[in-house]
Amino acid sequence: MKLAIIETGGKQYLILPDKKIKIEKIKNISEGEEVIFDKVLLIAETPTGKTEEARVIVGKPYIEGAKVTGKVIKSGRGKKIIVFRYHPKTRYRKKKGHRQPYMEVQIAEVKDK
Repeated sequence: MKLAIIETGGKQYLILPDKKIKIEKIKNISEGEEVIFDKVLLIAETPTGKTEEARVIVGKPYIEGAKVTGKVIKSGRGKKIIVFRYHPKTRYRKKKGHRQPYMEVQIAEVKDK
């Protein structure tokens, strides 16, 4: 089994093949398209499933030539978050709502050098 840690949207994600992840929305990519993540921080491979026989590659900060491919399943917006500002004794109140856009990606494979 091969796993990886990638960076996208300012966050880090643990990646396994055939896993679905929710990431920050990437511009100019729509549903059904393939996504390639080239900022791979770590790759670990356990051929027999035992941790003693694991092969680990750590990047400085990224691994050259490594990439993770996936397919965008859907894109949408998350739950609404209420932002409320309040100043006591001055009648200052502001209420705003925010919904963060996201993409759901099905990971296809993890490739190293």
